[in-house]
Amino acid sequence: MNTEQALLRLAASTSEAVQDVLKTYTPDGVKPGTVDVVQSGHPLEDVSVPAVAADVSYVDGVTGGNVLVMPLEGARRLAATMMGADPDSVEPGGELDELSLSAVGEAMNQMMAAAARATSDVLGQEVEIAPPDVRVVQDVAEAMPAEDHAGQVTRVTFTVCGAPCTLVQLVPHAFIVRMTRALDEMTTEYDSAPLGESLRHVTVRVWAELGRTRMPSARVVGLPSGSVVELDHEADAPVDLYADGMRVASGRLVVDEDGTLALRVEQVHGAQGSTPNPTTPQITEVAA
Repeated sequence: MNTEQALLRLAASTSEAVQDVLKTYTPDGVKPGTVDVVQSGHPLEDVSVPAVAADVSYVDGVTGGNVLVMPLEGARRLAATMMGADPDSVEPGGELDELSLSAVGEAMNQMMAAAARATSDVLGQEVEIAPPDVRVVQDVAEAMPAEDHAGQVTRVTFTVCGAPCTLVQLVPHAFIVRMTRALDEMTTEYDSAPLGESLRHVTVRVWAELGRTRMPSARVVGLPSGSVVELDHEADAPVDLYADGMRVASGRLVVDEDGTLALRVEQVHGAQGSTPNPTTPQITEVAA
């Protein structure tokens, strides 16, 4: 994965996280826009002012961060939505009062935190940020952090309550290196399971488990032929596949060409998320 692809992936992830927060306030008022890497010019050159800007800076030894800019009209409409009013009832040209600014500031704080979490997910490690700074700006230059930034810049546009918004991410070089490495690891394809050669010939016991139940041993030994034992799985529920006590996959029972039962694997569970089988199941055949 090259640098531009990694940056676009990061920008899309942070944008989705920010828009998900906005959708909690206005489910139908958020519309996606464009995602791009800024090669030249000011990333906010097309933004209308005055506007409400929120920015956060990374604090783990690198310069960079996220900047979100929302025109004043959009902020007023968002504030109206947050207060239970119809955003279309907001008259154009008005001021953003302190209560509305406080409401929008809280939403922007949540958006910036969501953007940082999305960045952490892409990098595969925690990203620490400073507290968000939310303010009304009269010039786009006021929205950008004062410190010089060495790295790449991404820009995402979307609309909120009909108002265009811009999310800018200042990505330091250190993040780019970590990000491309993490994404390469996530998208690595294996022709076979990535096991050491010495582990490939180890024999393990594999079984499929349709379900479980608990009953007193006295009842078990007293089961007559033809008894029906209820299991904790529905009849059409996936069947779990175990290997030496570890749940490794799930799927559906099928009958193969020679009439024997088989399991079609539908989902493979990673070792990290798998849970050991606390007991080795005993297979009991009951005559019909």
